[in-house]
Amino acid sequence: MKHLSLSFAGCGFLGIYHLGAATALCRHGKSLLGVVKAFAGASAGSLVAAVLATAPEKIEECTQFTYKFSEEVRNQHFGAVTPGYDFMNTLRGGIESFLPPNAHEIAQNRLYISITNTKSKENYLVSNFASRDDLIKLLLASSYVPLYAGIRAVEYKGEKWFDGGFTNNLPILPFGRTVTISPFCGRLDICPRDKGLMDLYLTIAKQDVMMSMANLYRLNQALFPPTKETMESLFQAGFNDALHFLKKENWFE
Repeated sequence: MKHLSLSFAGCGFLGIYHLGAATALCRHGKSLLGVVKAFAGASAGSLVAAVLATAPEKIEECTQFTYKFSEEVRNQHFGAVTPGYDFMNTLRGGIESFLPPNAHEIAQNRLYISITNTKSKENYLVSNFASRDDLIKLLLASSYVPLYAGIRAVEYKGEKWFDGGFTNNLPILPFGRTVTISPFCGRLDICPRDKGLMDLYLTIAKQDVMMSMANLYRLNQALFPPTKETMESLFQAGFNDALHFLKKENWFE
């Protein structure tokens, strides 16, 4: 059995798709999760990767938080960019409630978080965490979209950082096989399957995505969360696509 990793793409509120996939893996792919050596992700993907790596029993709680968070943003006059609304504070509260006290120790060299340096615009994949607070800062940095999520970039080790999805949206780890998961249709292991125009693909921040109207629509949903009903159907889509993968690769239980 070669080294196996799971990588979750950055995708804003479409992270609900990842939670559907993670739920399917926890229910029907225990033997696969048993051999996974590392988890990786950018932005919302890094949050789901962190929960799966350190507290998989909190996936359901995380799902309920995502529904509530989406509703909170939907109810703002201008969504996340509504003056006075503290997007990052709500997100931090969620992360604080999911991560166990020793999350940074469990995640050591098992969780890879994609972040972007504000000055150099270089991407960093961080897998060493000095403390739980450092881990939380890195997850917030990976999820910070400038202006959309506030005007202050996240500080870590004396430098400022923003969303890793801008520079490496789907980290492929340099060892073994990385199983890729994204709510955007593309050349990936677990993702929706769209019918595009002549199956044209575009590489954006190291992720191959299909040029389709459905993907454009999903991009809008990532920033402006859709209704609870649509969020639930996105969760189910992630669940079903992960089941399809488990069956295809003979991991289904």
